[in-house]
Amino acid sequence: MSDSKELKIREKQALAAPAEQTKPGPVFAPSVDIFETEKAITLLVDMPGVKVDDLDVDLRDDTLTLTGDVHREMATPGEKVYVEYETGRYYRQFSLSEVVAQEKIDAKFGDGVLRLTLPKVEKATPRRIAVQAG
Repeated sequence: MSDSKELKIREKQALAAPAEQTKPGPVFAPSVDIFETEKAITLLVDMPGVKVDDLDVDLRDDTLTLTGDVHREMATPGEKVYVEYETGRYYRQFSLSEVVAQEKIDAKFGDGVLRLTLPKVEKATPRRIAVQAG
Protein backbone atom coordinates (compact mmCIF):
# COMPACT_ATOMS: atom_id res chain seq x y z
CA MET A 1 0.00 0.00 0.00
CA SER A 2 1.40 3.37 -1.00
CA ASP A 3 1.53 6.34 1.41
CA SER A 4 1.39 8.92 -1.38
CA LYS A 5 -1.66 11.11 -1.58
CA GLU A 6 -3.29 12.01 -4.85
CA LEU A 7 -3.58 15.65 -5.66
CA LYS A 8 -7.14 16.57 -6.51
CA ILE A 9 -7.64 19.56 -8.74
CA ARG A 10 -10.63 21.71 -7.96
CA GLU A 11 -12.14 23.22 -11.08
CA LYS A 12 -13.21 26.86 -11.08
CA GLN A 13 -16.78 26.87 -9.77
CA ALA A 14 -19.39 29.23 -11.18
CA LEU A 15 -21.40 30.79 -8.38
CA ALA A 16 -25.16 31.11 -8.37
CA ALA A 17 -25.31 34.84 -7.56
CA PRO A 18 -27.20 35.64 -4.35
CA ALA A 19 -28.69 38.75 -5.97
CA GLU A 20 -29.11 40.33 -9.38
CA GLN A 21 -25.78 41.38 -10.86
CA THR A 22 -25.27 44.81 -12.36
CA LYS A 23 -22.35 43.60 -14.51
CA PRO A 24 -22.76 40.94 -17.18
CA GLY A 25 -20.65 37.80 -17.10
CA PRO A 26 -19.99 34.82 -14.88
CA VAL A 27 -19.35 35.02 -11.13
CA PHE A 28 -16.90 32.59 -9.49
CA ALA A 29 -16.29 31.55 -5.88
CA PRO A 30 -12.54 31.89 -5.27
CA SER A 31 -10.72 29.02 -3.55
CA VAL A 32 -9.86 29.83 0.06
CA ASP A 33 -7.46 28.23 2.54
CA ILE A 34 -8.08 29.06 6.22
CA PHE A 35 -5.48 28.70 8.97
CA GLU A 36 -5.97 29.34 12.69
CA THR A 37 -3.55 30.05 15.53
CA GLU A 38 -4.17 31.15 19.10
CA LYS A 39 -3.91 34.80 18.04
CA ALA A 40 -5.41 35.01 14.55
CA ILE A 41 -7.29 33.44 11.66
CA THR A 42 -5.63 33.75 8.25
CA LEU A 43 -7.45 33.45 4.93
CA LEU A 44 -5.57 32.90 1.65
CA VAL A 45 -7.92 33.72 -1.22
CA ASP A 46 -6.94 32.79 -4.80
CA MET A 47 -8.00 35.46 -7.30
CA PRO A 48 -5.78 34.98 -10.38
CA GLY A 49 -5.93 37.80 -12.90
CA VAL A 50 -7.35 40.36 -10.44
CA LYS A 51 -5.46 43.64 -10.11
CA VAL A 52 -5.34 45.41 -6.76
CA ASP A 53 -7.46 48.30 -8.15
CA ASP A 54 -10.21 45.81 -9.09
CA LEU A 55 -10.30 44.19 -5.64
CA ASP A 56 -12.77 45.15 -2.90
CA VAL A 57 -12.77 43.95 0.71
CA ASP A 58 -15.86 45.17 2.55
CA LEU A 59 -16.85 44.64 6.18
CA ARG A 60 -20.30 45.54 7.43
CA ASP A 61 -22.77 43.99 9.85
CA ASP A 62 -20.30 41.19 10.78
CA THR A 63 -20.11 40.10 7.11
CA LEU A 64 -16.81 40.17 5.24
CA THR A 65 -17.41 40.44 1.47
CA LEU A 66 -14.65 39.89 -1.09
CA THR A 67 -15.07 40.85 -4.75
CA GLY A 68 -12.56 41.01 -7.56
CA ASP A 69 -12.97 41.64 -11.28
CA VAL A 70 -10.83 40.07 -13.99
CA HIS A 71 -10.61 41.86 -17.32
CA ARG A 72 -9.47 39.90 -20.35
CA GLU A 73 -6.74 41.71 -22.20
CA MET A 74 -6.80 40.75 -25.85
CA ALA A 75 -3.08 40.99 -26.57
CA THR A 76 -3.19 38.35 -29.28
CA PRO A 77 -4.97 39.28 -32.50
CA GLY A 78 -7.05 36.71 -34.31
CA GLU A 79 -10.06 34.50 -33.80
CA LYS A 80 -10.35 32.50 -30.59
CA VAL A 81 -9.93 28.82 -31.35
CA TYR A 82 -9.86 27.40 -27.83
CA VAL A 83 -10.08 29.16 -24.45
CA GLU A 84 -9.77 27.45 -21.04
CA TYR A 85 -9.43 30.45 -18.76
CA GLU A 86 -12.76 32.15 -18.16
CA THR A 87 -12.84 35.70 -16.91
CA GLY A 88 -15.46 37.32 -14.78
CA ARG A 89 -15.98 38.34 -11.17
CA TYR A 90 -14.89 36.63 -7.96
CA TYR A 91 -17.32 36.85 -5.05
CA ARG A 92 -17.19 35.33 -1.56
CA GLN A 93 -18.74 36.22 1.81
CA PHE A 94 -17.85 35.20 5.35
CA SER A 95 -19.82 35.72 8.55
CA LEU A 96 -17.53 36.83 11.36
CA SER A 97 -18.05 35.89 14.97
CA GLU A 98 -17.32 37.88 18.10
CA VAL A 99 -13.93 36.12 18.28
CA VAL A 100 -12.51 38.39 15.53
CA ALA A 101 -11.19 41.86 16.38
CA GLN A 102 -12.79 43.47 13.32
CA GLU A 103 -11.04 46.84 13.66
CA LYS A 104 -7.63 45.12 13.36
CA ILE A 105 -8.19 43.09 10.15
CA ASP A 106 -5.22 43.34 7.79
CA ALA A 107 -5.29 42.69 4.01
CA LYS A 108 -2.35 42.18 1.66
CA PHE A 109 -2.55 41.30 -2.05
CA GLY A 110 0.17 39.97 -4.33
CA ASP A 111 0.59 37.46 -7.15
CA GLY A 112 -3.17 36.85 -7.35
CA VAL A 113 -3.48 35.87 -3.68
CA LEU A 114 -5.31 37.94 -1.07
CA ARG A 115 -4.01 37.34 2.47
CA LEU A 116 -6.42 38.41 5.19
CA THR A 117 -5.28 38.32 8.81
CA LEU A 118 -8.16 38.38 11.26
CA PRO A 119 -6.74 38.88 14.77
CA LYS A 120 -8.71 37.37 17.61
CA VAL A 121 -9.97 39.53 20.46
CA GLU A 122 -7.86 39.37 23.57
CA LYS A 123 -9.47 37.27 26.23
CA ALA A 124 -10.12 38.85 29.58
CA THR A 125 -7.01 38.29 31.66
CA PRO A 126 -7.65 36.62 34.98
CA ARG A 127 -7.01 38.88 37.93
CA ARG A 128 -7.61 38.92 41.62
CA ILE A 129 -10.29 41.36 42.72
CA ALA A 130 -9.72 43.00 46.08
CA VAL A 131 -12.72 43.05 48.37
CA GLN A 132 -13.09 46.09 50.59
CA ALA A 133 -14.83 46.03 53.93
CA GLY A 134 -17.63 48.30 54.67
